[in-house]
Amino acid sequence: MPELPEVEALALDLEGRLSGHAIQTVHLATFSALKTFDPPLRALEGGLVEGVTRHGKFLDISVAGLHLVMHLARGGWVRWKDEVPTLPPKPSGRNPLAARVVLEDQSGLDITEAGTKKRLAIYVVRDPQDVPGIASLGPDPLTDDFTLERLRDILTAEGRKQLKGVLRHQGTIAGIGNAYSDEILHAARMSPFKPASTLVEGDDDSELVVLYDAIRVTLGDAVERSRGLAASELKGEKKSHLAVHGRTGETCPVCGDVVREVSFADSSLQYCATCQTGGKPLADRRTSKFLK
Repeated sequence: MPELPEVEALALDLEGRLSGHAIQTVHLATFSALKTFDPPLRALEGGLVEGVTRHGKFLDISVAGLHLVMHLARGGWVRWKDEVPTLPPKPSGRNPLAARVVLEDQSGLDITEAGTKKRLAIYVVRDPQDVPGIASLGPDPLTDDFTLERLRDILTAEGRKQLKGVLRHQGTIAGIGNAYSDEILHAARMSPFKPASTLVEGDDDSELVVLYDAIRVTLGDAVERSRGLAASELKGEKKSHLAVHGRTGETCPVCGDVVREVSFADSSLQYCATCQTGGKPLADRRTSKFLK
């Protein structure tokens, strides 16, 4: 799933490719991907692209006062084409193409989604805040207003909830998903099951500072590595720099222990027991904390 660093890089890449160009048309190949009807897709036709930005993991293309907003979900991606096919795509449940944006010079981009679970979402709105997922986003962890005190307030409010879930919840902190929450907790040397409020109890802020720094540095470094890369290069760049996520059975780059996994119904997390849980493997079931 594209997370904050990849969506940030996509926005920067598309900004340079799209800005100042007019949208000729938008072809919809997967009708279920479009979540809005007013304004209609055709309202984008002829409009100049004014800029591209992001809100958490949402990509926002500003077009003549309107916004073409995308959430790429788990299997979505954007693929640039110097020349798009002349014939519009045929709707098909098996086709990974969800939509195609065609510019006036016949270049454009394909919005695709791999896999059978179709969760990619496309919106045409007058204001990004009209997208429910954007309106409910928590603070962006790389902005100046995401301070140590802001994180303290978040962890206090979340109480005994596990850190992994707190970091991933978009209404709490925007942009962090499954992969970077694993990476942040590994960098902070904290268990994914550690209760949030334990970092803010008492007068010792050391753990709070460690987590705050891990969030800012892990995400900030990933953004800097991704800056200037084309969309086709971003997935490989992300995977090559992950320390634990997606590396079950491999060696932890910090201590040399094996990277372990906890599986859930529709996702999994990876961690290093030596670095994060005092050497104790976590039970591979949702309701247990440690193997007995």
